[in-house]
Amino acid sequence: MSDFDTRGGRLHMPRSRGAASGFLLILLGVWGALIPFVGPYFDFAFTPDQEWTWTSARGWLEVLPGAVTVLGGFLLMTSANRATAMFGGWLTVLAGAWFVIGRALAGPLGLGNPGTPVAAGETKRVWLELTYFYGLGALIVFLGALALGRLSVRSVRDVEFAQRPVAAAAQPQPVAETATTTEEAPTTATAQPEPRHRSWRDMFGRRHTPAH
Repeated sequence: MSDFDTRGGRLHMPRSRGAASGFLLILLGVWGALIPFVGPYFDFAFTPDQEWTWTSARGWLEVLPGAVTVLGGFLLMTSANRATAMFGGWLTVLAGAWFVIGRALAGPLGLGNPGTPVAAGETKRVWLELTYFYGLGALIVFLGALALGRLSVRSVRDVEFAQRPVAAAAQPQPVAETATTTEEAPTTATAQPEPRHRSWRDMFGRRHTPAH
């Protein structure tokens, strides 16, 4: 293969490379974006503990990073282009980081009050903090970074996958059989001398030459 063919396939990869990480990140993104609205059904919420209550803090700190995580996970799961998949991976890393640090920046940036855990005991409060923000964000960052690490390595399988179209194009294509009509050359028999007609004298004896 030429260097041109190899370089041309650097961005191609199997879709399975980021499929597992992308699927898990989609699930985590859906959880992060929806849990503040459905958590109150299960007595597992931050204030205000009312179902489907929209606040600016929930929009900036939970819905936005959750939606970005879903988008990044979708790109990871479906793209066969390395650059696009890596872009999706970076989106998930940034969204996970925002889950972690967003609450600390909500006040200075004027994003609204993120609320407090509705919990009677310390254990439940810790679980709420982890599943809504810190633990969720750390897990998203881990999976996104793991996906980026796998995408940055160009394995032998990736090279073979990228070179398949080139190899297929290099193979000789079967020639279509075309019906051709061939005219048989007329066979001409070798010209034979015409048989000599014998006279009646030849039939009854040889002709004697007169003696001198």
